[in-house]
Amino acid sequence: MPTSPTNSATPEPSGVRRRALLGAAAAAPVLAGLHGTASAAPSAGRKKPRRLEAGGDLGPNVIVFDPSTPDIQARLDEIFRQQESAQFGPGRYQLLFKPGTYNGLNAQIGFYTSISGLGLSPDDTTINGDVTVDAGWFEGNATQNFWRSAENLALVPVNGTNRWAVAQAAPFRRMHVRGGLNLAPDGYGWASGGYIADSRVDGTVGPYSQQQWYTRDSSVGGWTNGVWNMVFSGVDGAPAQGFPNPPYTTLQTTPVSREKPFLYLDGDQYHVFLPALRTDSRGVTWGSGTPRGTSLPLDRFYVAKPGDSAATLNQALEQGLNLLLTPGIYHVDQPVEVNRPDTVVLGLGYATLIPDNGVTALRVADVDGVRLAAFLIDAGPVNSPVLLEVGPEGAAKDHSANPVTVQDVFIRIGGAGPGKATTSMVINARHTIVDHTWVWRADHGDGVGWETNRCDYGVVVNGDDVLATGLFVEHFNKYDV
Repeated sequence: MPTSPTNSATPEPSGVRRRALLGAAAAAPVLAGLHGTASAAPSAGRKKPRRLEAGGDLGPNVIVFDPSTPDIQARLDEIFRQQESAQFGPGRYQLLFKPGTYNGLNAQIGFYTSISGLGLSPDDTTINGDVTVDAGWFEGNATQNFWRSAENLALVPVNGTNRWAVAQAAPFRRMHVRGGLNLAPDGYGWASGGYIADSRVDGTVGPYSQQQWYTRDSSVGGWTNGVWNMVFSGVDGAPAQGFPNPPYTTLQTTPVSREKPFLYLDGDQYHVFLPALRTDSRGVTWGSGTPRGTSLPLDRFYVAKPGDSAATLNQALEQGLNLLLTPGIYHVDQPVEVNRPDTVVLGLGYATLIPDNGVTALRVADVDGVRLAAFLIDAGPVNSPVLLEVGPEGAAKDHSANPVTVQDVFIRIGGAGPGKATTSMVINARHTIVDHTWVWRADHGDGVGWETNRCDYGVVVNGDDVLATGLFVEHFNKYDV
């Protein structure tokens, strides 16, 4: 069963001006000087590969509904039966609902399943019904309800309150609940979440048995209680500061934020919306008409499918395309190299990168505006020095006007099988925003043991002025953060 990381504080290393943590997890010592792997030089004389096509279909594991789709509930139930207890299984699903109104649905969300509306605003897609996470599969214990998400929908719960009883890596983003929100399982068993952002809950949020939670830039009609640690930044209706009794840490604003990119429909064409940067933010981005930001058509993306190699993904990036990772598992035998400013790497349905032969899964150059969002990195059986590197060692450029964002990017070492790394995530680039991550060295599942899934460090921050909002890091052999 996962536990909450231990709080500790150490002096900042020399040369670090400001690093901030906001959220329900804690910071251990910040470590400097860990190295990523070096880039491999391209082979001389290699024949140039055929140019990749952009756009295209989203693959078989992206399920798209519109209000006229027959038997929606039956399809939702079928996917849930497959994913309900598949904690370390291979299934990955993205459920997309076109704008409109849907009546009488209860979308139960299991492992590696994401449900999203395709409007520009949550209120464009209304479900008169529920999007439910409960813990019947685990005898009422919600502490292992990981890896699932809900985004960009309006809900009118059947009984007035929607149940979202999740643990880590289960974001609730850009949602409008026209009623209350219950964060505990039926029977009020243990629960260990959780994260809400850019959402409005018209009624009251009831954590009940939830141990900890972080809510950012949202609006709530009320908040009933706290157990260990409830953190709020920029939340209208949040309870007053009271930590440790009651256990509320409340900031009036979030210093810097930029919401996660999301897929939407403009007419019958898919686009990806890129929300604008905000400073001293409070409340939702979508409450007063069209949100601020820019939009990219799908033909600016390479739509990746499971089985695509790292070489193919890198070719797409070299062509100037962004990456849309459709649901599934991707083995990479070389790092995915993000070298162009403003590149977007967006996953659907918990797309998962597994590094083979001890490579780094993904590296970002010291460039402005890269957005990494909504995918999982699962360590391979051969030790990787680093799994995710944001900025090379010694990165020094000022990115304050257009930072790199790392959002709903989750890292796992072990659990699905033996996995090893020295460091999970290294942030070298200045001004990076890490907005919700769960970096987890598994304490249960397959391939779990002190040396079997060894990873010394969870998150290492070398860059100046890095902000983390919703940082969850657990169980590392030496230091969590």
